[in-house]
Amino acid sequence: MKLTDDLLKKFNEQITLEFESSMAYRQLAIEADAQDLVGMASWLRHQADEEIVHANKFIDHVLDRGNHAEIGAIGAPMVERGLTPLAIFEASLENEVKVSNAIRDLYRETEAAGDLDSRPLLNWFVDEQIEEESTVNEIIGRVRLIGNDGAGLLRLDAELGSRSVGTTEAD
Repeated sequence: MKLTDDLLKKFNEQITLEFESSMAYRQLAIEADAQDLVGMASWLRHQADEEIVHANKFIDHVLDRGNHAEIGAIGAPMVERGLTPLAIFEASLENEVKVSNAIRDLYRETEAAGDLDSRPLLNWFVDEQIEEESTVNEIIGRVRLIGNDGAGLLRLDAELGSRSVGTTEAD
């Protein structure tokens, strides 16, 4: 069943938002790298790649439904230079909350339109966003506990850098 024109527009907006989110994470990774926090930078780059996976999942859904996916205009990420590690992860959380809210809005739109075919995909994304926000909140809590302790920050940096790398292709 094809998506309605209104739902197609909403899905394409979500695709664009996922790519914007990827770019924001890339810029945050640059900020961490500039402070020689290579583990945090690696973790943030992995998040950027994960956002591309998410965009690809939406693209596949739109195409599988017989529609044409489109990526809208993507502006430069609005990330300040010289952010502290805490500010980097607070910006990360803000980014995740924005994406979560957009997915919930998309979910409500599909429900109002009676589009049952989108429900499994959007259920997966709701669960994913709960996990993403929880993970970033945990990192923020740990950075706050560490405070100005350089050894603690380097230990967290090493831990975040040990995250395994995946692919940008949707499963």
